[in-house]
Amino acid sequence: MHANRNWPGLFAATLFCLVGATLTPAASSAAGSRLAPLDGEARPVIERFLISQTAGMPGKVSITIDTPMSGALPACDAPEAFLPSGARLWGRVSVGVRCNAGQVGPSAWTRYVPAYVAIVGNYYVATRPIPAGEKLTPADIEVREGDLTTLPRSVITNPAQINGMIASNHIGSGAPLRAELLSGAIVVRYGQNVRLVAQGNGFVVSTEGKAVGNAAVGGAVAVKAQSGQQLSGIVGPDGTVEISN
Repeated sequence: MHANRNWPGLFAATLFCLVGATLTPAASSAAGSRLAPLDGEARPVIERFLISQTAGMPGKVSITIDTPMSGALPACDAPEAFLPSGARLWGRVSVGVRCNAGQVGPSAWTRYVPAYVAIVGNYYVATRPIPAGEKLTPADIEVREGDLTTLPRSVITNPAQINGMIASNHIGSGAPLRAELLSGAIVVRYGQNVRLVAQGNGFVVSTEGKAVGNAAVGGAVAVKAQSGQQLSGIVGPDGTVEISN
């Protein structure tokens, strides 16, 4: 009778199957617990807290609350939710939950619960490659919908934000438009004749002057008036400079 020369491999395969059969359910259970939604009296408290804190955000808010890695929270008749210092409700966040001493449970405790705050809203992308220095038009952008928390905070969410803007860097086709990729088109240049306007209660005064610098719409610029006085104002869409109070 000849010994099977493959017995070491067969033994290893058999052992692997036995160990796998023993460990796989536990591993699956552990993985499942990480993604399981939180149960208990703390969940509605956290939900109400997150909803109140995200009121007014630009888009539809969707909140997911998971069970902590340490497991379900201890019993508490009046849990309180709070946001750790420096945290912001945007994307993945850890929400603090505390239970004061004297309530249900052996002692006071504080736990941190993982949550995800999705903000689904509109943002804008380029419809074509836009070279640096080129002025954008409404035909150059199109709206997309998505989770704003997965995009840069500077992404453009209002088409009015591109009015009079030029590309300060090359923008690829389909790329999300971001504030740092745009700059205002210069409408007032050094030495240019401009109209100065000052407004008050019931009166409007205007005069002429020369710009002492360059400025885009909404930017500040110094202007030397005909009287020789130098004034500062904000540039309007038509190039008029409104004198700052």
